[in-house]
Amino acid sequence: MKLYLKYFSIHLKSVFQYKTSFLLTAIGQFLVSFNVFLGVYFMFQRFNKVKGFTYSEILLCFSIVLIEFSLAECFARGFDTFSSVIGNGEFDRIMVRPRNEILQVLGSKIEFTRIGRMLQAVIMFVYGVGKSDVTWSMDKVLTVLFMIIGGTVVFTGVFVIYAAFCFFTIEGLEFMNIFTDGAREYGKYPISIYGKRVLQICTFLVPYALVQYYPLLYLLDKSHNRGYILLPLSACFFIIPCYLFWKWGIRHYKSTGS
Repeated sequence: MKLYLKYFSIHLKSVFQYKTSFLLTAIGQFLVSFNVFLGVYFMFQRFNKVKGFTYSEILLCFSIVLIEFSLAECFARGFDTFSSVIGNGEFDRIMVRPRNEILQVLGSKIEFTRIGRMLQAVIMFVYGVGKSDVTWSMDKVLTVLFMIIGGTVVFTGVFVIYAAFCFFTIEGLEFMNIFTDGAREYGKYPISIYGKRVLQICTFLVPYALVQYYPLLYLLDKSHNRGYILLPLSACFFIIPCYLFWKWGIRHYKSTGS
């Protein structure tokens, strides 16, 4: 933990060396997310509900997913850009250092500029809370907290899988964007609207539904199953097969010679 905090401090200091660049990039991240918000807004100017979910409920759903993705991309960005680490031979140096390779990859890149996207998510969340009819209580506050924790872990796990594939392919596989950026995009609506088959995949294969759809039903009083509160925490176990795949990739790693 001390080493990671040192990495964190180094990245934070580097950000403040170029304050204008950091500010403009953060604003850019905010505006990109704002465009997605506008798409949702204009759609609901024509339709009052989508599969029984109102505009404010959709915003609540999307904002939580966006917070999850932003946190994962901020702190696990090293895995998302891992193909360059493999390609330039940097991973060879990581392997010979007397520290855990996952910790080093995590600390290699921390994207503080994602605070712009996070700000957009927080604004949408506050607006969604204000306009929705949710009766807030401690268990619902915990539900939101568990959703954010579980979703951050799930997205981080997907980034780890993406990085592990690079041990075999050298370059990153573009289809993995379906599970990262794609999940962020289709995550703005409850997963059930995409059909039963997609819901099953997102429940049992990549557990997005456990951190989005089911706890959201409880949050919006569309279900009174209190077990849904803890489903996001159970989704955290997804990181285990991701970690095992990563270790399997390391055992098959051959230097690029770069």
